[in-house]
Amino acid sequence: MTTILIGLALILLALYGTPLFAIISSIALIAFYFADIDTTVVIIELYRLASQPVLLAIPLFTFAGYLLAESKAPTRLVNFARAMFGWFPGGISIVALITCAVFTALTGASGVTIIALGGLLYPILLEEKYDEKFSLGLLTTSGSLGLLFPPSLPIIVYGMISEVSIDKLFLAGLIPGILLIVILSIYNVYKVRGLHLAIQPFHFGTLIKTIREAAWELPLPILILGSIYGGYITPTEAAAVTAFYVLIVEVFIYKDISIKTGLPKVMRDSMVLVGGILVILGAALGMANYMIDAEIPMKILEFVRQFIDSKWAFLIALNIFLLIVGALMDIFSAILVVVPLIIPIATSYGVDPVHLGIIFLTNLEIGYSTPPVGINLFISSFRFEKPVVKLYAASLPFIAILLFALMIITYVPELSLWLVEAFAGNR
Repeated sequence: MTTILIGLALILLALYGTPLFAIISSIALIAFYFADIDTTVVIIELYRLASQPVLLAIPLFTFAGYLLAESKAPTRLVNFARAMFGWFPGGISIVALITCAVFTALTGASGVTIIALGGLLYPILLEEKYDEKFSLGLLTTSGSLGLLFPPSLPIIVYGMISEVSIDKLFLAGLIPGILLIVILSIYNVYKVRGLHLAIQPFHFGTLIKTIREAAWELPLPILILGSIYGGYITPTEAAAVTAFYVLIVEVFIYKDISIKTGLPKVMRDSMVLVGGILVILGAALGMANYMIDAEIPMKILEFVRQFIDSKWAFLIALNIFLLIVGALMDIFSAILVVVPLIIPIATSYGVDPVHLGIIFLTNLEIGYSTPPVGINLFISSFRFEKPVVKLYAASLPFIAILLFALMIITYVPELSLWLVEAFAGNR
């Protein structure tokens, strides 16, 4: 009875807007108390978290992403992509997909992408005669499209929680991430056929001009991936190099951000996000410790095995569960709470931990835009000043396409593992 009352109290606190870290910490502390385990284990987990070298990558990549969002980098990247792809039917929709994916990968947050790029891309799409419903659905679902690409923060957090190599996860996400963009691009080109779009002709001079304008920002993905997989630096060192490089470029070369006013604002905003992630991370690790000590994953596994006896059926059930989680929870919270439960179960069914990570993140990426409560829907509703119900209808065709891609990623593990194995074989 006491347990039920405590559970109801925590649910009520959550409904009244109590911070997530407080809820998770309370659950962990209460669980340890009733199990007669010293509650200082939560503090020990915080210390263990703080001593992990890879932890530094989170604030550094976040700072770099916020610098890019606050600067005129989105405009320069859109102009370049528009000059490159805007000359054929459906080209501007592909521009939106690619720029949103790159920007989300660098900032680690779909909300930032919708806010920063939505106001830029939405008028362009309408100006070139794209349907309003199509444009809204495209931008809403594209907001989280880059979460599989390095240096995505969710990949780093997943790697820390699951103890899977972040290098491997970065590699594993590349082909599935490209697959999502390609399938959506094919759908976009198919969807706009027959429409009288205002296509701008290709001009080589314009392309060269946009390349020159974005010359300092275009090499960023190569800088990050090349330095890590060339064996020159670790992901943490790559985060430091990226943050320093972006700081120099945006503050001193382009001078988009003022040292006196703009830079302090970027520092404050980015570190507020980082602080939230770290506090939740520490609390969730404490709770994960209790679940492991209490053998909760094994008990769940025994229950699941009563109904599911094949790997393929398990993957279907896993996808349904994760889509619901992605629609209801913030991606970082979902990783921290669900991953410790899922990994032992998935491993027992023969799912590779690296492949599991890509399945997990793809589901959460789609869940961001899934009605009725996907967070991208509400951010887009605010950004574009449209009723959220209208965004439900606009997003559904894109979600259907993404679900098709999810099935391919789930049941063709080679898409996630080929680069990892090829790279390991060359070392």
